[in-house]
Parts: sequence; C-alpha cells; structure tokens
Amino acid sequence: MSETPDWFWQAIDTKPESFEVDVDECDISYQRWGEAGRPGLLFVHGHNAHAHWWDFIAPAFLEEYQVAALDLSGMGDSDHRDEYSVDLYAKEILTVAEHAGLSDQPIVIAHSFGGMMATRAAVVEPNRFKGLVLVDSGVRRPDQEVPKEAERWSKPKVYPDFDIARSRFRLQPPQTCDNQYIVDYIARNSVERIDDGWVWKFDEELSSRMSSKEDSRQADFENLSTKVALIYGELSNSFTKDSADYMQELRPDLTVVAMADAQHHLFLDQPLAFIDELKSILAGWQ
Repeated sequence: MSETPDWFWQAIDTKPESFEVDVDECDISYQRWGEAGRPGLLFVHGHNAHAHWWDFIAPAFLEEYQVAALDLSGMGDSDHRDEYSVDLYAKEILTVAEHAGLSDQPIVIAHSFGGMMATRAAVVEPNRFKGLVLVDSGVRRPDQEVPKEAERWSKPKVYPDFDIARSRFRLQPPQTCDNQYIVDYIARNSVERIDDGWVWKFDEELSSRMSSKEDSRQADFENLSTKVALIYGELSNSFTKDSADYMQELRPDLTVVAMADAQHHLFLDQPLAFIDELKSILAGWQ
C-alpha cells in the first residue's frame, strides 16, 4: 500500500465552491474551482460515481483553466429521478456548463458511462464545446463481445455506521488499485446518512430506470463536430486497443493515448501520468 503523497493532500485541500441547478425538476449538484474568465474544463464522472472523483485531478489545471465537475442525477449529491435517459444526462451536462459560467467553448473530460452522455451533449449542441476527451470510454466494433456487467444489489444496502459502509466500497467494474489512499478518499465521499444508517449515494435502481432506446453511441461519435481525444488504460477490462483502433477508423483525426499499467479507473491507477497526458492534449488544442 502506497503512502499518501504531498501532491494529493495539496490537491484535496484546494476546496471548490458548491452549487445546484435545476434540470427538469431535479437539482443537479456541481463543484467549481478557479478564476472566472479563463478557458473552461468540465469533468464528468462514470457510472455510480460522483464529482469528488475529480477532487485530486481538477486542481492541477487551475493555473490556466476554470474547472467544474458535476454529479449526474441519481449519483453523488444530485437528486434521483423516476426515469433516466441519455438525453436528460446530456441536458444536465449542458446546463451545468452554462450555469457554472464556463467559457463559451469549454472542454469536457468524461470517464466511462459519462463519456456516452458527454458525447450526446456535444452532438445536441455542436458548437457548445471546444473539445471532448473520452476516458476509457467510446465505441466497440459491432461484433465485439461486450464484457458482462457486475451483478447489482437487489435492494439498497443500509450499513449501521460510517466506517462499515466505507470499508465495503469497491470499484466497479472490479479492479485492483495500488493507490489505496485515493480509493479511501473516494469511499469516504460515496456514502451518506439516512435515518436507518448509511447508504451509497447512488440510486440503486438507476440501471432499471434508464430508458431503453436503441444504442446510438456509434452514431453520436461519428456525428461529433468538435475535437475529440481518447485516453484509455492498456490493462482495462472495459476498453481494448481494438476499440481504440475502431474509433480511429471511424474518425482518423482522433487523438489516442494508451496509458501503460493503467486499468479502467486509470486516473486512480496513474493520476500524475493522467494529468500529464491530459495537459498534453489540451496544449495541442490551444
């Protein structure tokens, strides 16, 4: 287990402001760091995650950017819905970008599930974003086998105290992580108190409440008019080099970065390397 390094303490001590904005009768929570007027970055988390997954990444960009990170509905501190959809999530991303006062054309960095939602947002309003960085997220070949999803709990788990709840935190999809201090930080921010005890902050019924429409990931990806880049983990169980190659066939202008020794949650595995790769992409888009 690695010790907690100074850079991590400095990052999480850089506290953001917290805000809420209504999107279709649902309060969407988000955080914002940095000075107004600078170019904007908007971070979007993955499935059942939340904005605090970016607390140790976002501060690295504050010398040049104003940065925001949101909680998609049904996750983090945002409200739950009776029904979720790709279009609603896209609307949440667009609304937060506007409400946060980010620049006319911010860049979106989106992980996993969030990448699909951010891609739709960039298609819905093609001139809103300057670029989109997909993080272990994208399009598979039509004949590629889809990894089996981890089993979900049939009913919400309620834990008797905070420490027990925190200790039950696991990354999904499952993977190891040498940086246990990062996993512990995320775990502490992933539970909340209710009358009966402690529960996870995400909606346990989110997947079943997600409206089932034809998968439009490939069409959305091909219809992007903004700059787009992909960063993926070479050891990811959720994304493969074949997927990256296929995406580059669909869009020859796609910037692709494969991070060595990184799995699906690559910015947990290699946070400083991820920051460096992201900074390199952003510098190329200036």
